[in-house]
Amino acid sequence: MAELMNCPNCGGLFVKTNLRDVCDKCFKEEEKKFETVYKFIRIRENRTATLNEVVEGTGVEEELIIKFIRTGRLQLAQFPNLGYPCQKCRTLIREGKLCGNCSGELKQQISSFQKEEERLRELQERDKKATYFSGKKL
Repeated sequence: MAELMNCPNCGGLFVKTNLRDVCDKCFKEEEKKFETVYKFIRIRENRTATLNEVVEGTGVEEELIIKFIRTGRLQLAQFPNLGYPCQKCRTLIREGKLCGNCSGELKQQISSFQKEEERLRELQERDKKATYFSGKKL
């Protein structure tokens, strides 16, 4: 469902949809910048360019190029050296949101948290079973 929002780029009011997260004016600017980036990396010599080289060669902001990659507008399979930073450690990756190391670390933390939760549950169950009540009324 569409909702009324302020454009994150210019602050103008627009109706946000699933297809656009900026106003029409900023969307047109993004489209021009996308064409600039796409033309740059389609040149044979530039197909092996890194993210920093694309930024330097086109003048387009790094965040916008990352947005193009994450939304699927730029397919990394065609450009072997192009990647974007991991959201935790900023290592360049080609898929997902986290690199392998950060993902493994997060999985380990979740696993240890689950084990600790299970241990606490077992202790609570043990305490419930160990409680005795006497038949005497006070």
